[in-house]
Amino acid sequence: MSRFNASVADAKWQAAWDERGTFAAEDSSAKPKSYVLEMFPYPSGKIHMGHVRNYTMGDVLARFRRMTGHEVLHPMGWDAFGMPAENAAMEKGVHPGAWTYDNIASMKAQLKRLGFALDWTRELATCDPTYYGHEQALFLDLLTAGLVYRKESAVNWDPVDMTVLANEQVIDGRGWRSGALVEKRKLNQWFLKITDFADELLDGLGTLEHWPDKVRLMQENWIGKSEGLRFRFALSDGGEVEVFTTRPDTIFGASFVAVAADHPIAQAMAGDAHVADFIAACKAGGTSAAEIETQEKLGYNTGIRATHPLDPSIQLPVYIANFVLMDYGTGAVFGVPAHDQRDFEFATKYALPIRRVVADGENSAPEFTDAEAYTGPGRLVNSRFLDGMDVADAKRAVISRAETEGWGDGTTVWRLRDWGVSRQRYWGTPIPIIHCDACGVVPVPKDQLPVVLPEDVSFDVPGNPLDRHPTWKHVPCPSCGAEARRETDTLDTFINSSWYFIRFASQPDDQPFDKAVAESWLPVGQYIGGVEHAILHLLYARFWTRALRRVGKINVAEPFAGLFTQGMVTHETYKDPAGTWLAPEQVADGKVIATGEPVTVGRVEKMSKSKKNTVDPSPIVDRYGADAVRWFMLSDSPPERDLPWSEAGIEGAWRFVQRVWRLVEGVEAAEGADVELDRKLHRTIAGVAEDVEALAFNKAVAKLYELTSAIEKAKPSASRAQAVATLVRLVAPMIPHMAEEAWSVLGQDGLVADAAWPDVDPALLVDDSVTIAVQVNGKLRDTLTVPKGSAKDALQAAALASAGVQRILEGAAPKKVIVVPDRLVNIVA
Repeated sequence: MSRFNASVADAKWQAAWDERGTFAAEDSSAKPKSYVLEMFPYPSGKIHMGHVRNYTMGDVLARFRRMTGHEVLHPMGWDAFGMPAENAAMEKGVHPGAWTYDNIASMKAQLKRLGFALDWTRELATCDPTYYGHEQALFLDLLTAGLVYRKESAVNWDPVDMTVLANEQVIDGRGWRSGALVEKRKLNQWFLKITDFADELLDGLGTLEHWPDKVRLMQENWIGKSEGLRFRFALSDGGEVEVFTTRPDTIFGASFVAVAADHPIAQAMAGDAHVADFIAACKAGGTSAAEIETQEKLGYNTGIRATHPLDPSIQLPVYIANFVLMDYGTGAVFGVPAHDQRDFEFATKYALPIRRVVADGENSAPEFTDAEAYTGPGRLVNSRFLDGMDVADAKRAVISRAETEGWGDGTTVWRLRDWGVSRQRYWGTPIPIIHCDACGVVPVPKDQLPVVLPEDVSFDVPGNPLDRHPTWKHVPCPSCGAEARRETDTLDTFINSSWYFIRFASQPDDQPFDKAVAESWLPVGQYIGGVEHAILHLLYARFWTRALRRVGKINVAEPFAGLFTQGMVTHETYKDPAGTWLAPEQVADGKVIATGEPVTVGRVEKMSKSKKNTVDPSPIVDRYGADAVRWFMLSDSPPERDLPWSEAGIEGAWRFVQRVWRLVEGVEAAEGADVELDRKLHRTIAGVAEDVEALAFNKAVAKLYELTSAIEKAKPSASRAQAVATLVRLVAPMIPHMAEEAWSVLGQDGLVADAAWPDVDPALLVDDSVTIAVQVNGKLRDTLTVPKGSAKDALQAAALASAGVQRILEGAAPKKVIVVPDRLVNIVA
């Protein structure tokens, strides 16, 4: 009996699928539509096992949906713009476009070797002008609708790379690539009005029943709806400062007021050298929530006093503080150290009063001596007219008093900020705007789109080459014809990924998409990707879809009906004696292969290029075949959990592929039925279908292992031959190459990829027999397998005849026999 030759079969059937266009989706199909999509990859050069796991999951579902009668859209493309390509241009002296397209070619070849059922006719790359030109048109549509604006905004500026950095790219105050001290600058930036959709985005989470709860919670927290009080403190210098608080109930616990470094109060004092130095120090710190949470809380006492609105005798010091941000609320807060940990740390540092106003239990003493702030529920104390109220009632009481007396208003604020989309770099979508000294900001006419990036750029000098291009940025004003300048910022790459799923669904040349065709596929039925994209990408895509609906482009609100966040593939990490990360292929027997030096084995972590602990699937596919790799990715761990990479695991998967192949080659024509095998087969058909729909792939795999074992043990019969043929269809979504070869060997018509999912005989899902427990005085003494629905007297007789029962009774008659049909017999001796 021969072994399954994966290298031959893989190439053979992949070519067959390509020649027949097997996986090309038909827009006009009368079948029910199913849109299955994995988050598209960045073309970094090579895929690794983390990619393979992600795409295998989606592929199994897509193939299964085809077998269950759906017209399936399962496309692939490339999230191709971004800084890594520019970094490669600087480091390797290549053009970002050449580097990107070379990587796309390499990664596409790797994906095709794994036999994914992808509609390659819809392939797109976001760096292609045929894609980003339509993106520019959509940007202009949003601009016309008032959803795009330009304003001066504070940014992280890397003075060496001469670019704006996201908060996540600032590490310990330095640029992640250059290592230069980052500066806070104010630049004119383009923004999208995502805050106009804050309520919609928050409310929409309640409709996403097929999203993980943790992702919906993360988005809810990011949107951050806060209801509270906006009010004013009168200042000792004759001015006022407006603050916002979500805890107006704690107003009698206030011990200071703090303003941001760029608040007008701080800026008015910046002529003082000491104040200027402190403001500069604030701007050198981080601006992300995580950094503010962990950094030391610092303040500068302005000497100004704020008058408490409910008691003029209380005068609070006003500080400039490094933990207050100008773009949240009003850029000013009042501090209640006993009930906010940030305020507690600040007050402790500057010896400010810490006064209890919410009691947890019986301790109502105003002196707060705990080691950290108390932020839980309780009753109000030391708060005059609020004493005895719970927190919710006290909030309402303070807001009512403020509104009645005219010093404040109940209001709602959002953590969500408008989306700044300007990036000072070359490799991105050019913003289709022209700046004219006479006319101001002028949109590029749509008939002049796309605005294409120039090819003749140099990265010899840091910064954006579009800024210094001798010709590209110089154009006549479309309005008045005078000399004008193109916008040299490009768009944030999150915009590229905020609508690519719509372009997959519809790709006309003359518009971004056809409304009717796109709506026939959307929303995406099942979206699969890493939880690291749970906030920004998914939130931006939800916003962009809603924005397109507002301007009449599409009548879809939520882009992704179902979301699944798969676990990561993990691997050990390795370092050489110098502390340099090593790839797994550089290590053998605890030593560096090239030098023989000892290796330090680190933690098992998510595969990442930075730590070099990725495993290239290509040599694994060469050795074991695509199906073994796919099977391993599905078999060893629930799909939402991390999967440790294992050479032993891939060998086990390869052995399973060979087991199924042996069954196919050894199938015998025979007569007769095997009822138990028939029952096992039909339960497996139903169970695997249920598991695949639920994305519980490891459970489906377990059922297929059990069925394979049952077939191997069964004697030749017509039932066994039928079970082998059906098994081929059941494993086809997981191990499609072997399934196609087996389908052909069995003499079946067409491709197994086009075959229907096997029908289930409901009668074979019903048990004919049951196992009942036989107890004596409540203790289990035997079990009996009997026909389902057996009469009570028959069950009693069978139980009393049990050898285990007779030994205990020793011939005596039982006092009582309790019979629960189909479940148990309990004999009281």
